[in-house]
Amino acid sequence: MKKTDVKPATGRLGVLVVGLGAVSSTFMTGVLMTRKGLTKPVGSMTQYDKIRVGKGADKKYLPYNEIVPITDLNDIVFGAWDVYPANAFESAMNCEVLKEKDILPVKDELEKIVPMKAAFDKNYASRLEGDNVMKDKTRWEMVEQLREDIRNFKKENNCDRVVVLWAASTEVYVPVDENVHYNLADLEAAMKADDKAHVAPSMCYAYAALTEGAPFIMGAPNTTVDIPAMWELAEKTKMPIAGKDFKTGQTLVKSGFAPIIGTRCLGLSGWFSTNILGNRDGLVLDEPANFRTKEVSKLSTLESILVPENQPDLYGADHGTHQGYYHKVRINYYPPRNDNKEGWDNIDIFGWMGYPMQIKINFLCRDSILAAPLCLDLVLLSDLAARAGWYGTQRWLSFYLKSPMHDYTKNEVPVNNLYQQYTMLKNALREMGGYEPDEEID
Repeated sequence: MKKTDVKPATGRLGVLVVGLGAVSSTFMTGVLMTRKGLTKPVGSMTQYDKIRVGKGADKKYLPYNEIVPITDLNDIVFGAWDVYPANAFESAMNCEVLKEKDILPVKDELEKIVPMKAAFDKNYASRLEGDNVMKDKTRWEMVEQLREDIRNFKKENNCDRVVVLWAASTEVYVPVDENVHYNLADLEAAMKADDKAHVAPSMCYAYAALTEGAPFIMGAPNTTVDIPAMWELAEKTKMPIAGKDFKTGQTLVKSGFAPIIGTRCLGLSGWFSTNILGNRDGLVLDEPANFRTKEVSKLSTLESILVPENQPDLYGADHGTHQGYYHKVRINYYPPRNDNKEGWDNIDIFGWMGYPMQIKINFLCRDSILAAPLCLDLVLLSDLAARAGWYGTQRWLSFYLKSPMHDYTKNEVPVNNLYQQYTMLKNALREMGGYEPDEEID
C-alpha cells in the first residue's frame, strides 16, 4: 500500500462520544485546552510518539503525522449522548477530575456540548438514575433515532467524517448467543423483535454508527462489537471497529510486566489484582452483574501471555490446591477516591529450584487522565483506518485495549503482550505510510 492510497484528512471530524462522564469530559477539555496552547496532550502517542521507518542509510524516526495523514486537533468537533442532561462543562466540573483553572478557559466551548438523549435500558446499568433518555423505544427504534442523531450532528456541524466512541459505563454481561449474535440477519431480527435480553443498548449505538459510515470504538468490556454479526456489518459497511475496554491502569501494568516473567523464564504461582475506584464507573461496577463483564475482560490478559500449555514447568505446576497459576481480579467501589483509582498487584513467582519470591506493584493512578489520551489516539487512528480503506476488526489497535477483539469462532488467540501489540501498531502505520512493515512479532 502506498501513502497515496490513504485519503487525506480534509474537513472536520465529528467525534460523537457515548457517555459524557469523567473520561469523556476530561478528553474533550484536554483537546480544547491543547488547541489553545494552554496544556500539552501528554500520554497521546499520535501527538508524541516517533517510530522508525526504513533501514540502514534510509532509517529515520518520524512522528505519526509525518508517516500518515492524521486529523489535526483543530478540525475535531465534539458531540455526545448521556443519560444525564449536564453539558460538558457542568460534567467536567461535577466529576472533579480536573482543577477549575484547567476547565474555565474553555468553558464556552464545553457548554455548547449538550448531550443528546441516550439509548438506555436500566436493566443494563441499574445504578444510573439519569432521565435524559429515549422513552418507550424498542431496540430498532433506538437504532433509527441514533442514526438520525448522527446524520443531524454531521450536517449541523459541517463534518466530513464521524467517529463514534463508547466511553460510558460497563453494561451487565451479555453471553454470546449463536442464535442471535452470529449472523447479521439474526441480530437485526432480534432488534426488530425488541429482544432486550440479547440486544444491549450499546449494540444499537454500534449498529447505528457503522450503518451511518462511522467507525465504532468500544471503550468498555461490553460484548457489543465482539460478535460475528457486528463483524459482518463492519465488512458490509466497510467500516473499522475496535475494542474492547480502554487499557489504562492495572491491565496496562500487567500486559507490560507479565512479559518480563515470561522472557526471564521465571515461574508463576499466582497473580492477585485488586482495585479501588470511586467515580461513576466504580458505582456501576459495584453491581455484580456489571462487574462480571469487567472481570472477564481483565482476566483474559494474563492467560494469553503466560500460557501453561507452552511452559508447564513454569505456569502449569501443581500447587497443591490448584493446577497452574491462580489468577484473581477484584474491583471495589470506594467513593472517597473518586477518579483516583488505586491498583494493587501481588505476584507470587518462583525461580531456581522452585524457590518462591514475590513482586508487589502499587499503582496510584488517575483513571480519566490515563484514558483521555487513549480516546484521542483511538479516534484519530480509527478515522485513519477508515480513510485507508481498512475495515472490520482493527487488531493493530489492541495496544490501547484491555481485551483485544479476536475471532474466537476460529479459536484465534488475542495478542495481549504489550510489546507485541506495539509492534503491530508500528507495522500498520508503516504499511499505511508506504513503508515496509519490517518488524517480526515474536
